[in-house]
Amino acid sequence: MNDQPKSSKGNPERMDIAGEPPAIHEMYGTQPGKTSFANNCLLARRMVERGVRFVPLFDQGWDHHGSVFQRLPETCQQVDQPIAAPLKDLRQRGLLDETLVVWNAEFGRTPMAQGKGANQNNIGRDHHKEAYAIWMAGGGVKAGHVHGMTDELGYDAVEGSLHMHDLNATILHLLGIEHQRLTFRYQGRQFRLTDVFGNVVEDIVEPRWATL
Repeated sequence: MNDQPKSSKGNPERMDIAGEPPAIHEMYGTQPGKTSFANNCLLARRMVERGVRFVPLFDQGWDHHGSVFQRLPETCQQVDQPIAAPLKDLRQRGLLDETLVVWNAEFGRTPMAQGKGANQNNIGRDHHKEAYAIWMAGGGVKAGHVHGMTDELGYDAVEGSLHMHDLNATILHLLGIEHQRLTFRYQGRQFRLTDVFGNVVEDIVEPRWATL
Protein backbone atom coordinates (compact mmCIF):
# COMPACT_ATOMS: atom_id res chain seq x y z
CA MET A 1 0.00 0.00 0.00
CA ASN A 2 1.37 3.43 -0.94
CA ASP A 3 1.18 5.79 2.04
CA GLN A 4 2.72 8.76 0.18
CA PRO A 5 0.72 11.97 0.76
CA LYS A 6 -1.72 12.82 -1.99
CA SER A 7 -3.01 16.15 -3.20
CA SER A 8 -6.69 17.01 -3.25
CA LYS A 9 -6.83 16.00 -6.93
CA GLY A 10 -5.41 12.56 -6.26
CA ASN A 11 -1.99 13.24 -7.87
CA PRO A 12 1.23 12.27 -6.13
CA GLU A 13 2.26 14.95 -3.66
CA ARG A 14 5.53 15.68 -5.40
CA MET A 15 3.71 16.66 -8.60
CA ASP A 16 1.44 19.17 -6.89
CA ILE A 17 3.06 22.62 -6.98
CA ALA A 18 -0.04 24.50 -5.81
CA GLY A 19 1.08 24.38 -2.17
CA GLU A 20 4.38 26.14 -2.81
CA PRO A 21 4.72 29.57 -1.10
CA PRO A 22 3.78 32.65 -3.19
CA ALA A 23 7.42 33.79 -3.15
CA ILE A 24 8.48 30.56 -4.89
CA HIS A 25 5.83 30.97 -7.59
CA GLU A 26 7.00 34.53 -8.11
CA MET A 27 10.61 33.36 -8.37
CA TYR A 28 9.83 30.73 -11.02
CA GLY A 29 6.97 32.51 -12.77
CA THR A 30 4.80 29.44 -12.25
CA GLN A 31 1.04 29.13 -12.62
CA PRO A 32 -0.36 25.93 -11.06
CA GLY A 33 -2.58 24.02 -13.46
CA LYS A 34 -1.10 25.64 -16.56
CA THR A 35 1.38 23.74 -18.74
CA SER A 36 4.65 25.66 -18.87
CA PHE A 37 8.42 25.28 -18.77
CA ALA A 38 8.37 27.25 -15.51
CA ASN A 39 6.12 24.63 -13.90
CA ASN A 40 8.46 21.90 -15.08
CA CYS A 41 11.45 23.67 -13.52
CA LEU A 42 9.67 23.86 -10.17
CA LEU A 43 8.70 20.19 -10.48
CA ALA A 44 12.38 19.40 -11.12
CA ARG A 45 13.40 21.08 -7.86
CA ARG A 46 10.69 19.19 -5.96
CA MET A 47 11.93 15.91 -7.43
CA VAL A 48 15.56 16.61 -6.60
CA GLU A 49 14.82 17.43 -2.98
CA ARG A 50 12.83 14.18 -2.75
CA GLY A 51 15.77 12.09 -3.94
CA VAL A 52 15.06 11.63 -7.66
CA ARG A 53 18.53 11.15 -9.15
CA PHE A 54 18.01 12.14 -12.80
CA VAL A 55 15.52 14.79 -13.91
CA PRO A 56 15.50 15.65 -17.65
CA LEU A 57 13.69 18.78 -18.80
CA PHE A 58 12.93 19.64 -22.43
CA ASP A 59 11.87 22.88 -24.04
CA GLN A 60 10.74 22.88 -27.65
CA GLY A 61 10.43 25.67 -30.17
CA TRP A 62 14.07 26.61 -30.76
CA ASP A 63 14.14 25.59 -34.43
CA HIS A 64 14.24 29.18 -35.67
CA HIS A 65 14.63 28.74 -39.42
CA GLY A 66 12.42 31.80 -39.89
CA SER A 67 11.31 34.90 -37.99
CA VAL A 68 14.38 34.63 -35.78
CA PHE A 69 14.38 38.34 -34.86
CA GLN A 70 10.92 37.96 -33.35
CA ARG A 71 10.83 34.37 -32.16
CA LEU A 72 14.27 34.07 -30.55
CA PRO A 73 13.79 36.95 -28.06
CA GLU A 74 10.36 35.57 -27.17
CA THR A 75 11.70 32.06 -26.62
CA CYS A 76 14.62 33.31 -24.52
CA GLN A 77 12.30 35.44 -22.40
CA GLN A 78 9.97 32.56 -21.60
CA VAL A 79 12.81 30.35 -20.26
CA ASP A 80 15.18 32.92 -18.72
CA GLN A 81 13.43 33.29 -15.36
CA PRO A 82 12.49 29.59 -14.97
CA ILE A 83 16.10 28.53 -15.66
CA ALA A 84 17.58 30.93 -13.11
CA ALA A 85 15.04 30.07 -10.41
CA PRO A 86 16.00 26.43 -9.66
CA LEU A 87 19.69 27.38 -9.45
CA LYS A 88 18.87 29.97 -6.79
CA ASP A 89 16.34 27.67 -5.13
CA LEU A 90 18.69 24.68 -4.97
CA ARG A 91 21.46 26.87 -3.56
CA GLN A 92 19.27 28.29 -0.79
CA ARG A 93 18.23 24.75 0.14
CA GLY A 94 21.83 23.52 0.25
CA LEU A 95 21.29 21.17 -2.70
CA LEU A 96 23.22 22.82 -5.53
CA ASP A 97 26.62 21.49 -4.47
CA GLU A 98 25.39 17.94 -4.91
CA THR A 99 23.20 18.57 -7.97
CA LEU A 100 24.75 18.85 -11.43
CA VAL A 101 22.71 21.06 -13.77
CA VAL A 102 23.47 20.77 -17.50
CA TRP A 103 21.94 23.09 -20.10
CA ASN A 104 22.56 21.75 -23.58
CA ALA A 105 21.09 21.51 -27.07
CA GLU A 106 21.38 19.04 -29.93
CA PHE A 107 23.64 21.40 -31.93
CA GLY A 108 24.45 25.07 -32.43
CA ARG A 109 23.08 27.70 -34.77
CA THR A 110 24.82 29.53 -37.57
CA PRO A 111 26.19 32.98 -36.69
CA MET A 112 24.97 34.23 -40.06
CA ALA A 113 21.40 34.57 -41.27
CA GLN A 114 19.55 31.88 -43.19
CA GLY A 115 17.11 32.98 -45.89
CA LYS A 116 16.75 35.74 -48.42
CA GLY A 117 14.75 38.88 -48.95
CA ALA A 118 13.96 42.01 -47.01
CA ASN A 119 11.06 40.40 -45.12
CA GLN A 120 12.32 39.52 -41.64
CA ASN A 121 9.90 36.60 -41.49
CA ASN A 122 12.11 34.89 -44.07
CA ILE A 123 15.27 35.26 -41.97
CA GLY A 124 16.35 32.52 -39.60
CA ARG A 125 19.37 30.49 -38.55
CA ASP A 126 20.40 27.06 -39.78
CA HIS A 127 21.81 24.06 -37.92
CA HIS A 128 25.49 24.44 -37.02
CA LYS A 129 27.71 21.65 -35.70
CA GLU A 130 31.11 23.36 -35.74
CA ALA A 131 30.77 25.30 -32.49
CA TYR A 132 28.21 25.97 -29.81
CA ALA A 133 28.16 26.61 -26.09
CA ILE A 134 26.63 24.80 -23.14
CA TRP A 135 26.71 25.60 -19.47
CA MET A 136 26.81 23.56 -16.29
CA ALA A 137 26.31 24.55 -12.67
CA GLY A 138 26.63 22.98 -9.24
CA GLY A 139 27.70 19.38 -8.70
CA GLY A 140 31.48 19.88 -8.76
CA VAL A 141 31.73 22.43 -11.59
CA LYS A 142 33.94 25.50 -11.09
CA ALA A 143 31.68 28.52 -10.66
CA GLY A 144 32.20 31.26 -13.23
CA HIS A 145 34.75 29.29 -15.24
CA VAL A 146 34.73 29.68 -19.03
CA HIS A 147 36.34 26.93 -21.08
CA GLY A 148 37.19 27.42 -24.74
CA MET A 149 36.57 30.15 -27.28
CA THR A 150 35.25 30.56 -30.81
CA ASP A 151 36.51 32.80 -33.58
CA GLU A 152 35.19 36.36 -33.78
CA LEU A 153 32.16 35.23 -35.79
CA GLY A 154 31.28 32.32 -33.53
CA TYR A 155 31.63 29.98 -36.49
CA ASP A 156 34.41 27.64 -35.34
CA ALA A 157 36.08 26.69 -32.06
CA VAL A 158 39.62 28.04 -31.88
CA GLU A 159 40.53 27.28 -28.28
CA GLY A 160 39.59 24.57 -25.78
CA SER A 161 37.23 22.72 -28.11
CA LEU A 162 35.69 19.55 -26.72
CA HIS A 163 34.38 16.44 -28.36
CA MET A 164 31.05 15.13 -27.09
CA HIS A 165 32.94 12.12 -25.71
CA ASP A 166 34.93 14.54 -23.51
CA LEU A 167 31.73 16.16 -22.29
CA ASN A 168 30.18 12.78 -21.52
CA ALA A 169 33.32 11.64 -19.72
CA THR A 170 33.29 14.80 -17.59
CA ILE A 171 29.61 14.54 -16.72
CA LEU A 172 30.01 10.89 -15.76
CA HIS A 173 33.02 11.80 -13.61
CA LEU A 174 31.01 14.46 -11.79
CA LEU A 175 28.35 11.81 -11.16
CA GLY A 176 31.00 9.58 -9.59
CA ILE A 177 31.24 7.17 -12.54
CA GLU A 178 34.47 6.13 -14.25
CA HIS A 179 33.62 6.35 -17.93
CA GLN A 180 36.30 3.86 -18.98
CA ARG A 181 34.76 1.18 -16.76
CA LEU A 182 31.06 1.81 -17.48
CA THR A 183 30.46 -0.66 -20.30
CA PHE A 184 27.68 -2.84 -21.66
CA ARG A 185 28.02 -5.86 -23.91
CA TYR A 186 26.35 -5.75 -27.34
CA GLN A 187 26.91 -8.15 -30.25
CA GLY A 188 30.08 -9.53 -28.76
CA ARG A 189 31.71 -6.19 -27.99
CA GLN A 190 32.02 -4.11 -24.84
CA PHE A 191 30.55 -0.65 -25.49
CA ARG A 192 30.78 2.50 -23.39
CA LEU A 193 29.20 5.95 -23.63
CA THR A 194 32.54 7.50 -24.62
CA ASP A 195 33.40 4.73 -27.13
CA VAL A 196 37.22 4.39 -27.14
CA PHE A 197 37.68 8.14 -26.72
CA GLY A 198 36.86 10.77 -24.13
CA ASN A 199 38.85 12.54 -21.43
CA VAL A 200 37.67 14.26 -18.28
CA VAL A 201 38.05 18.03 -18.70
CA GLU A 202 39.81 18.75 -15.43
CA ASP A 203 39.86 22.54 -15.98
CA ILE A 204 36.14 22.81 -15.25
CA VAL A 205 36.10 20.45 -12.25
CA GLU A 206 36.44 21.69 -8.69
CA PRO A 207 39.70 20.37 -7.14
CA ARG A 208 37.83 18.39 -4.47
CA TRP A 209 35.99 16.56 -7.26
CA ALA A 210 39.15 15.82 -9.25
CA THR A 211 39.35 12.19 -8.09
CA LEU A 212 36.57 9.67 -7.71
